[in-house]
Amino acid sequence: MRSALYTGNGAIVVTDGEAAPPGPGQVRLDVAYTGICGTDLHVLHGDMDHRVTVPQPIGHEMSGRVAEIGPGVEGWSAGQPVTVMPLRSCGSCPACAAGHGHVCHRLDFVGIDSPGSMQESWTVPADLLVALPAGLSLRHAALVEPTAVAVHDVRRAGLVAGERAVVVGGGPVGVLIALVARAVRADVLLVEPDAHRRGVAAGLGLRVLDPGDDIAAAVDAWTAGAGADVSFEVSGVAQGVATGVEVLATRGRLVLVAIHGTPRPLDLHRFFWRELSLIGARVYTRDDVETAVDLVDRGEVDAGPLISHVVALSDAPRAFATLAAGHGAMKVLVECGGEAR
Repeated sequence: MRSALYTGNGAIVVTDGEAAPPGPGQVRLDVAYTGICGTDLHVLHGDMDHRVTVPQPIGHEMSGRVAEIGPGVEGWSAGQPVTVMPLRSCGSCPACAAGHGHVCHRLDFVGIDSPGSMQESWTVPADLLVALPAGLSLRHAALVEPTAVAVHDVRRAGLVAGERAVVVGGGPVGVLIALVARAVRADVLLVEPDAHRRGVAAGLGLRVLDPGDDIAAAVDAWTAGAGADVSFEVSGVAQGVATGVEVLATRGRLVLVAIHGTPRPLDLHRFFWRELSLIGARVYTRDDVETAVDLVDRGEVDAGPLISHVVALSDAPRAFATLAAGHGAMKVLVECGGEAR
């Protein structure tokens, strides 16, 4: 069995090993595809070395099939297509007690805090499985997890039909947020500096702007001077935060999606003057994942155009380099085997 291991010092190494058989309450999966996300790049750059036990397979955006069922597991069958909700909560901390297990104080984010899916065979607790429709492409299904992020972000925003939303940052999650926002019948504008990514978004029918344009003037014209009801900060840079605040209407909501590793300046006077709200949005709930499955399956989230590269597991180090380089890359998938189609 081959695995792509993070070994520290910015290195991904593909190795051979033995597949772990499922124990009680576990299933073994044949992994079809694993997507690389921005969090995985943070891992590669050493930003999460305090959480990752090296060497370790990483990755959490996946699709595959049930291969083997452990003792005591019911409701699943060999060959069934599945994805995994890679969050294991403790069940006893204050967040869990309040019903917010997805942001558990002792959360095990599988693929970071424990071994992930970038391997041919992956053994996981059965309660993490989410069923996939039989007709859904496993390649497209690898985007269910980032779509669940987008679903959660839009729900945290309280975005409703007829409202206007600005998405700052047009990487995969930014485009997915725009698509989910459109699915709830909001009017959406996306801001992204990379021409290739703007082209992908425009090809999906989204309204796009280059941040080199006068964004404030464009939003004023779009909203007749009122400003946007919601902005989503997905860029991860200081200027993205400033733009997200600047475009908001009175009582607008800024949803913080990107991971900002350093403190950012924030125009608190504008928050006071316009009675703005700042909303944090982290990961997702099981309901968000199930909604994401439905959106991808029905094509309201068109996963295909977002997949820019598919590489073999043996080429996983090159896949990370491709995504890190950025130019011309959207979603990069690693084909792990697992009856990929």
